[in-house]
Amino acid sequence: MPRISTDLVLPCYNPPEGWAANLIACLQELQQRLPEADFTVYVVNDGSSKPPTEADIALLRSALPQFHYLSYNENRGKGYALRYGVQQAHNPYCLFTDIDFPYQEDSVAAVFRKLADQHYDIAVGARDDAYYAEVPAIRTGISRTLRFCTRYLLRLPVSDTQCGIKGFNAKGKVLFLQTQVDRYLFDLEFLFRSARIPQLRVAAVPVQLKPGIIFSRMNPRVLATEGFNLLKIIGKNSRRLNSLR
Repeated sequence: MPRISTDLVLPCYNPPEGWAANLIACLQELQQRLPEADFTVYVVNDGSSKPPTEADIALLRSALPQFHYLSYNENRGKGYALRYGVQQAHNPYCLFTDIDFPYQEDSVAAVFRKLADQHYDIAVGARDDAYYAEVPAIRTGISRTLRFCTRYLLRLPVSDTQCGIKGFNAKGKVLFLQTQVDRYLFDLEFLFRSARIPQLRVAAVPVQLKPGIIFSRMNPRVLATEGFNLLKIIGKNSRRLNSLR
């Protein structure tokens, strides 16, 4: 049985100590669950002030047969980093998640299978209420606010746009590379664009967070910028609805 070539893109900004060894262990666990998948891994350094060390990269190159390290000097944001990595990816399927691999390997495998077995164009991780018991209050508030906006203002079919595990096939990749938001709300823009194409098959996949995950602090300046980005997206949606009347 031929293996399914799949890209895995991981944005990286000031990674925590031990991240490379953790990534290798997580990928080994994932491979056990997906023996049919053949992963090419892209780590994208998003202008870190404390970038991955040469030892980290050497460890990954020695452990992962298909590994690519991409880097640039200026911090541009997660959305930009992912587009930068996805542009280099050429396999039929592409997944992305965070550098600390925060979601359980069974969840990542479920996203893959939604694409490869059930032939959806885009597969989106969806968190349940148990997730919010594990995260800081400010993240909970932001996530719930965005869910309200996506459901009632943007009327997207997937309400959890910000879950950090997603995947797509070639059709989804073309759309992802059309996004323009560089930071926190790039996912929302991606799914907003996907909702405007009726032929695209988009599926939500229930996922579970690993215990003990430590979340980074939200930068108030980034939040303000992303709030403005959200208003622009809502404005685009309003103009689209008006044009259909």
